[in-house]
Amino acid sequence: MRNTTAITAKLERRTNCQWFCRVLRYACIIVGLAVAPNASVLRAQTPEAQVLSAQTLEARTLETQNSSSVSSPEATAGSGIATDAAESVASDVSFKNLPMHILRDQKALWLFPVSLAQGKHWVPTIAIVGVTAVLIATDKHEMPYFRRTSSFDGFSDVFSGTSTGAVEVGVPAAFMLVGLLHHDSYDTQTALIAGEAYLDSAIPHVVIKLLSRRLRPSSVASSADFSDTFFRSNVSPLGKGSSFPSGHAAGAFSIATVIAQRYKSHRWVPFVAYGLAGVISFSRVPDLAHFPSDVFLGAALGYTITRYDVFRTNQ
Repeated sequence: MRNTTAITAKLERRTNCQWFCRVLRYACIIVGLAVAPNASVLRAQTPEAQVLSAQTLEARTLETQNSSSVSSPEATAGSGIATDAAESVASDVSFKNLPMHILRDQKALWLFPVSLAQGKHWVPTIAIVGVTAVLIATDKHEMPYFRRTSSFDGFSDVFSGTSTGAVEVGVPAAFMLVGLLHHDSYDTQTALIAGEAYLDSAIPHVVIKLLSRRLRPSSVASSADFSDTFFRSNVSPLGKGSSFPSGHAAGAFSIATVIAQRYKSHRWVPFVAYGLAGVISFSRVPDLAHFPSDVFLGAALGYTITRYDVFRTNQ
């Protein structure tokens, strides 16, 4: 009798969890779709847009005044700042120049060690490497819980690898579709930048996968622990089969960072974007597809590459 009651309660909890997760997922998708058609309104309401417009006008005035003479270093610097600020609102990315953007991004990315040698970016680098190392050390203690528990069964059914991958593809596609239907270049450029960010984060995370060859938690034998997982998996040329880092997390946070930056005039947009990215990233752990350290490094790659590499190119 007790077993029957326990099973019934478990099924009820799982059903409730599935219902909640479905509502959360569809709500996030609806919110994402709602942002796109209202993007022009959001930009019109932001005071930053007005400031940037003034800066653009000032930059053009400076260029006109100095067209017949050699610009001084101070004037050139001022014009550059204003132009960069204006371009942060309207990027020049298009289908035609997207490959060149990605090549520029990758060049800056793989030359990052040069910046470290020059003494730059050490604090965030040490922070990311340090947190990743701590999580790797604790993975073997955390994963047995996720292998035993059934508390996340409903959550994993809804936020499966297939459904979360569909969300990552669907959100940029929605911005592209709405932008084309409304003839709004800002929305279509958001979709293109999201695709650029996704590919920029995918290339390094695939390289790391090929080097790390980490077993997925689901591939570890039930009689074994999780202490010896690196350099043991069979990896495809695209990194499939290797756990470290999480491609879902990298993709989710790269797309979320684009949306959060492009529509940050509305305060709720970054919360929704990063919140959904966090849910997608975490879903890989109870699904036994990734370790917590995989998810953290993937999310860190997606955010930092997009925020400080992709947006640098698009500004």
